[in-house]
Amino acid sequence: MWRNIASNFLTLSIVLLIALAGGIAWGKREYSGPGASALAQCVQVAQGASLNAVSNQLAEQGAISSAYIFRAGVDYQGLAGQLKYGSYLVQPDASMEDIAGVITEGGPSTCGTEVIFRIGVRANSVVLRDIDPETGTYEERVKYDPAAEPEPETIASAIQQPDARLRIAMAEGVTSWQVVNGLQAAAFMGGEVASVPAEGSLAPDTYEVSAGDDRAALLAEMGRRQEVILNQEWEARPFGLPYASIEEALIMASIVEKETGVPDEREMVASVFVNRLESGMRLQTDPTVIYGVTGGEGILDRGLRRSELDTPTPYNTYQIDGLPPTPIANPGRAAIRAALNPVETDFVFFVADGSGGHAFARTLEEHNANVARWREIEAQRGENTESPVQTDG
Repeated sequence: MWRNIASNFLTLSIVLLIALAGGIAWGKREYSGPGASALAQCVQVAQGASLNAVSNQLAEQGAISSAYIFRAGVDYQGLAGQLKYGSYLVQPDASMEDIAGVITEGGPSTCGTEVIFRIGVRANSVVLRDIDPETGTYEERVKYDPAAEPEPETIASAIQQPDARLRIAMAEGVTSWQVVNGLQAAAFMGGEVASVPAEGSLAPDTYEVSAGDDRAALLAEMGRRQEVILNQEWEARPFGLPYASIEEALIMASIVEKETGVPDEREMVASVFVNRLESGMRLQTDPTVIYGVTGGEGILDRGLRRSELDTPTPYNTYQIDGLPPTPIANPGRAAIRAALNPVETDFVFFVADGSGGHAFARTLEEHNANVARWREIEAQRGENTESPVQTDG
């Protein structure tokens, strides 16, 4: 009898082991195989949330097929204590293993609501966007001008959300005064700014921030990034450029940034100014004169007057030789690279061509013909918005 009992027990044990092994294999397939949702989903991990709470939440929204298998898999991988707070976009058919990787790796939130304070050349704006999980792209919901309108309640509420993503987006070509002025208008930032950073010293970029972050600390980060960019591009420059220092290269980059908004033109515009420096010609560029008039505090919302072009100032490149004493804006990496890598041309003139770009010329005769064409375009439009750049020979 005991022999029969032992035999039955052994058989039962083997069956149980086989069933257990099968169950484990099935669980692994469930954990690593295609996920439960055919649609992209926004997965949120609350501050301090437990693995149990997160797994139940994922199961409720249909992102995973089993909260138990998810917890077991995360435990097995040793990730149970590594949940990262935030909102994350999970792709269609993502496995439980994929989702575990996303919510434990962390990094900037890739899903949910974001509020962007954009510091622009002509104006600032605040934009509220939400991601569409099905397309994985952000859709603009609300936009307003903080200088002219009160803050919409939808944006104020979004900023208070614990998982909201806050960003400061600094455009290429803004002045340091404009950056400081913009940050002071960003109500979700904190701290005071003691002084305006040196012109050209801040890197145009998008910066992740949190509510209450210190404005001065963000300015310091902007300055650090610009220093890194400038040093990298300076070290990679070719020989023979007419710059006595890295600061002069930054000045030239700021002029290139303000002269053209066409990416493919930057190296060409830089070549014109380099050719002028090398030949002893004056730069004769309107943006430097404008900077001398405004001091970088806002924009000159009109054309330059003849008296302003004729009045000597340190920034009036119609009146002075060489470069102005400082940059006239904060240039981006592309403009810095263009100033340090101009194409080889014999162009020494350029003027607007009516398409948003410029017409380049080698001689004063060619340039005057280009200016005449531009004047015709202005007349047809009923405009007279721009002084012709490089009019003197």
